[in-house]
Amino acid sequence: MNSDIVLSMSNVDVIREHRTVLHKINWRVKRGERWILLGPNGSGKTTLCRLASMYIHPTRGTIDVLGERLGNTDTRTLRHRLGLTSSSLVDLLQSTLRVEDVVVTGKYGALTPHWHSYSDSDRAKARKLLTLFGCCELAQMTLGNLSSGERQRVLLARTLMNDPELWLLDEPTAGLDLGGRERLIELLGKVAITPEAPATVMVTHHVDEIPNGFTHALLLSGGSILAAGEINNTLTADLLSACFGIKLKLERRDRRWLAWASQDIGDF
Repeated sequence: MNSDIVLSMSNVDVIREHRTVLHKINWRVKRGERWILLGPNGSGKTTLCRLASMYIHPTRGTIDVLGERLGNTDTRTLRHRLGLTSSSLVDLLQSTLRVEDVVVTGKYGALTPHWHSYSDSDRAKARKLLTLFGCCELAQMTLGNLSSGERQRVLLARTLMNDPELWLLDEPTAGLDLGGRERLIELLGKVAITPEAPATVMVTHHVDEIPNGFTHALLLSGGSILAAGEINNTLTADLLSACFGIKLKLERRDRRWLAWASQDIGDF
């Protein structure tokens, strides 16, 4: 496989309880690319993210992650080369853990610091990442005492602890208020444009949550890829309207995307 390709899916189907969740997914992510996954509820976005993170297997088709074929590799070891954040992760982490411990455990993808040993340099790196996401002052607080926005920033810092080659962000702004969301989108944009940023896939429902610096978009509808490619060619009003089944207008302003329903919404 081309060493520049960090994620490859070929003719991937996912069928659950006789229902097709994903159908004939063909998709490649290369180093240096930053992808947005867009689509309505139930379109298969989170399932696609779980496939990429190797927590589920496809019913049919092949998936290669960082040059390794899913089904022919030790996924527990390979996941150490990924960075993943999702809403379900908060439920798995103990609320009594100190923030610094939450971040440092990202080195091995562990849920508690008691399973591994961490050096002073590991903890210094954890504090550096907390600083990157604007929450170094929270290092000694417990996870359960943080706001939703603070928890999301801490979890994002955690995902970079192992210097991942592929960064998977499943709705990182979910549950945040307007201020928290905007601060997080700005931070993600800053990280995305740094030279050392890993290849990134971010799941979202809303175009106004696309951070600056993202290069590609995949539109998912009914479990199939409607369009995929460079963001300026893929994110169009016509394609977005077809994806969400509603006539939409689309505009880019101040490096951010905006979408809204046209007045003749019922005529789509």
